[in-house]
Amino acid sequence: MSAVPAVKAVLLDLGNVLVFHDNSLLFARLAARAGLEPREAARRLTGAGWTAANRGLLDAEGIRQDVCGALGVELPMEEFAPLWSSHFQVHDAVLPRVEGLAGRVKLVLVSNTNALHVAWLKPLLPVLQRFDALVMSCEVGHVKPEPAIYQLALQKAGCAPQEAVFFDDLPEFVDAARALGLRGFVFTDAPAFDAQLKSLGL
Repeated sequence: MSAVPAVKAVLLDLGNVLVFHDNSLLFARLAARAGLEPREAARRLTGAGWTAANRGLLDAEGIRQDVCGALGVELPMEEFAPLWSSHFQVHDAVLPRVEGLAGRVKLVLVSNTNALHVAWLKPLLPVLQRFDALVMSCEVGHVKPEPAIYQLALQKAGCAPQEAVFFDDLPEFVDAARALGLRGFVFTDAPAFDAQLKSLGL
């Protein structure tokens, strides 16, 4: 029986791994500004525009126009940008463990996100400077669970699927990675993440 290849690359999700994001809070805050019920704001915003932003088809101004148009309210960018990113909280407990991986394995971020969230979060997460590559859906035009985004991440890491491990809070995205031959774990919290890494010899 052949030995399991050593892990050469760790691929990490962003949302609910390095930062928490509460979309219900985002919808509630946008709804309050637009004079809508949160459920109605969520209905209007969950759909084609969200996907287009994640694919990079909408730049920062395009996102502002799309969201404001859907909500029926006009907000200047200086008000909209912080409101659009007001639902994030850095996951401080996990950052030291991620920092400790730098230099030991290739670190690659693999995230479904949009231009405004990237601009907001990068200054809040200096740890991203320790990553070997940032594969942001809005910059590469592919989104999880499409195979292309995982394949691009592997290319950036310079390793085979069997040499990489992927962590994400969404099981369907982990399943997609496993289907390509990566090892995959559903991220739940910092202690479980630590245990999963230790099981891999990291």
